[in-house]
Amino acid sequence: MIVADKKPIEEIIEEVKDKHTIFIVGCNECVTVCEAGGKKEVGILASALRIYFLKEGKEVKIDEMTLQRQCDHEYLEEIRNVIDKYDAVVSLACGVGVQFMAEKYHSIPVYPGVNTCFMGVTEKRGLWAERCQGCGQCILAHTGGICPISRCAKRILNGPCGGSSNGHCEIRKELDCGWQLIIDRLKALGRLDEYEKIYPIKNWSFERSGGPRQVVRKDVQE
Repeated sequence: MIVADKKPIEEIIEEVKDKHTIFIVGCNECVTVCEAGGKKEVGILASALRIYFLKEGKEVKIDEMTLQRQCDHEYLEEIRNVIDKYDAVVSLACGVGVQFMAEKYHSIPVYPGVNTCFMGVTEKRGLWAERCQGCGQCILAHTGGICPISRCAKRILNGPCGGSSNGHCEIRKELDCGWQLIIDRLKALGRLDEYEKIYPIKNWSFERSGGPRQVVRKDVQE
């Protein structure tokens, strides 16, 4: 899932302090799971903004809504008949949802209510960890299901580097060495011989270096 973190309320206030009608729109997918942008967080942000404007003696209309997703046309269509009533939208979706809403309703300013961080997992309540950088050419079959692109601080394909010590990364001592994790996993699978293989330089043209990417599936296009 895409993991995000709530923006400081002060940052959001700075963007909307001169507005008179504000629409706060949450997302019922990833940001709900990581407790950054779901229905609950929409309500909390709306309350915080109402308190701020009340203290400022300013009357501001603040409405709330949570869509199933903000990265699909069909769900963004649900607000078409109401969005023109507002001076601004604060989207609590990830950066993808914010941009898609801004593209669809380009005459209304759309402000992000969260900071989009990475693609990751829920290790436990309140702890989310990165697992994928979307490099476009998955090599997990060769590394025991552990990604050296996201788990190794240096993104080394044939590791570990000389700086790792006692299974930990030299960049951050509390961080597990990605390649130590891979070695342990291959050993548990009885595939440690694969560690001896030297893999060629990664084709980074599949990554985003060439600009925004697309996946085209002609078999499902209408």
